[in-house]
Amino acid sequence: MRKDVLIVGSGGREHAIAWKVSQSPLVRNIFVAPGNGGTRMWNVPIQATDIDSLCNFAEKQDCLTIVGPEAPLELGLVNHFRKKGLPVFGPTKEQARLESSKAFSKEFMLDNGLPTAKFKTFSNPEQAIDYSDSMEGNIVVKADGLASGKGVMVCSNREEARNAVRTIMVEKAFGKAGNVVIVEEKLSGSEVSVMAMCDGSDAMFLGTAVDHKRLLDGDRGPNTGGMGAYSPAAGLPEEVLEVVMEKIVKPTVRKTGFTGFLYTGLMMTAEGPMILEFNARFGDPEAQAILPRLESDILDPVMSACYEGSLGGSSSPKWSNLNTCSVIMCSAGYPLHVKTGAEIKGLKFVDSENGIFVFHSGTRFQDGRPYTSGGRVICVTGMASSLEGASGIAYAAVGKIHWEGENHRTDIGRARNEVP
Repeated sequence: MRKDVLIVGSGGREHAIAWKVSQSPLVRNIFVAPGNGGTRMWNVPIQATDIDSLCNFAEKQDCLTIVGPEAPLELGLVNHFRKKGLPVFGPTKEQARLESSKAFSKEFMLDNGLPTAKFKTFSNPEQAIDYSDSMEGNIVVKADGLASGKGVMVCSNREEARNAVRTIMVEKAFGKAGNVVIVEEKLSGSEVSVMAMCDGSDAMFLGTAVDHKRLLDGDRGPNTGGMGAYSPAAGLPEEVLEVVMEKIVKPTVRKTGFTGFLYTGLMMTAEGPMILEFNARFGDPEAQAILPRLESDILDPVMSACYEGSLGGSSSPKWSNLNTCSVIMCSAGYPLHVKTGAEIKGLKFVDSENGIFVFHSGTRFQDGRPYTSGGRVICVTGMASSLEGASGIAYAAVGKIHWEGENHRTDIGRARNEVP
């Protein structure tokens, strides 16, 4: 059965998903709503949060819909589609609370015996400050709601923690997402992202990656939506990955009935894997690093989950033994004061046939020329037999692309710690 596919979103993740779906013999037509400059051949002018219009389009075109970003999930897109009897791959609004409310997510981990850092939740800033003052060591302060990956502040002393609480709760740097904060102990170890596809009762492993969230080299500066990633995670034994899937991911799916892509952010500590966060969708830029390594047809298990309600009929994914390194190129002022509208030059000099993949995020085309239209603009992924080789390929391509004010990290995949 060949099918039209609607992909909801406008980022690099959605470009990567569309690119991977386009390789499937099961796809007939692809639509991306609203898409970006890199997906312009597939774009339809419907915003990702315009649930009614998306539903009407999917119904008219008889589409299978894959949801990319978190915002439409929080608004209940999947609930709306299911009421209409439309096939859709993603979690319901209730299931997406694993991401849309960090307080809910942490309580879920606690109630179900899932390993995570010690924490407390506060709706009063003074109480949050008092608690942070009582803690020993480094502290993490998190906005409860969605903040595009920027609502987490890692603090090295009590004054930084006080400022973080005030920034989130008093100054409302992230709007209503900061009405509630989580104050927790900072874990030590190496971060790993584990992706899975879920059908409500079971989960299929869909790769690992290491994301670089901080703006500047050496993991300094503010958190961002992600400045780059590499895949697979270095030094993660198969037996540890099996523990993560069997003891963390699958119990979470069974308990919540989760469907869609489930992202589990982990800290690999000396005591074992500890959950940092859940995301109710494929990561960005993890998707841009993982999907080029996937040799299997991604649409086959997605369609099985949507039409048959089960991943059971799908074979395990096949993976390339190559490594990938993805580098995000950003607009001036990202992440706080983004300047857009600059012409992007050099894209035509990047050879996409030689282990290089260019995924667009914040781009638009005018008169055939590309311009910046967002904070994270382009993700360049290199692929090679070693991580060092993949990083070298990616950065060689990055060096050919430029625009006024462009900035990126120079250490993605080059300064990393293996899992202890």
